Amino acid sequence: MDTTTSLSRSALMFLSRREGLKEAATRVPALGRVARRFIAGETLEDAVTAVKELNARGITVSFDHLNEAVRTPDETRAEVAEYLRLFARIAQEKARGNVSLKLTQCGLLFDKELALANAREVVAEARRRGSFVRVDMEQSEVTQATLDVVRALHREFGGKHVGAVLQSSLYRTEEDARALCAEGIRIRLCKGAYLEGPDVAYQDKREVDECFLRTMRVLLDSGLYHGIATHDERMIQETLTYAKEKKLERGAFEFQMLYGIRRDLQELLVGEGYPVRVYVPYGKHWYPYFMRRLAERPANVWFVLKNFMKG
Repeated sequence: MDTTTSLSRSALMFLSRREGLKEAATRVPALGRVARRFIAGETLEDAVTAVKELNARGITVSFDHLNEAVRTPDETRAEVAEYLRLFARIAQEKARGNVSLKLTQCGLLFDKELALANAREVVAEARRRGSFVRVDMEQSEVTQATLDVVRALHREFGGKHVGAVLQSSLYRTEEDARALCAEGIRIRLCKGAYLEGPDVAYQDKREVDECFLRTMRVLLDSGLYHGIATHDERMIQETLTYAKEKKLERGAFEFQMLYGIRRDLQELLVGEGYPVRVYVPYGKHWYPYFMRRLAERPANVWFVLKNFMKG
């Protein structure tokens, strides 16, 4: 990663955490329209509309309600209620999809026991509905606490109803993958969208990529059904090559991508018979997620600027 790109990413990640800008951004109609490239909308109805279109193309989904502004126990209860409503709507629509859940929405930053209790209620509903909850990974400060909660939920509900996410940007990821696979926990492997320091994370893209590939091989060797989450064509091709070397069936794992990014790759993989799942975010608190998407690729910034100038 060159110096200019690194500085731009740092600036965008800094802006994603500015509380005042979050509120201002959501009041700018033009910015909201541009954000719709990466976010299904602000309401569950918006998300359901997007999911129906994806399902029609042979793509499964993971619904994600965006809200990184949770600060109180009452706000965590509102998030749990939204997820219970979401499961009911998935069943009503017969949507082909499950859900992703951030533990900070459940209270992880201020009450770990509350977070576990809230997440447990969501996973219990997933089990009742025959569904699945992917517990998202967030910043490195909560990596261990997140994995602790996933393990507790897995012990109670099993691998059919809860799984984890690992980020190849972190030094610890390959070791975490081996441990989680040994416990039978399904993993979504991604590169990671958070800006982390050299004490915990690789700073060079090549090292992040190599960790991704090493960890991908661990996952595909495990015999569990994992998600390989990437839009990087090299990572996809390396995964396909390794799967063929291991003589894995095309349904032995799935590729996962983000809403609005590389639709061409999504359709190509589906056309070749590989399962593809798209992460579908929605909600009024879309600003931090949107800024992380911009930080990931400079091309995203140019897309926003061009469309913003159009009004």
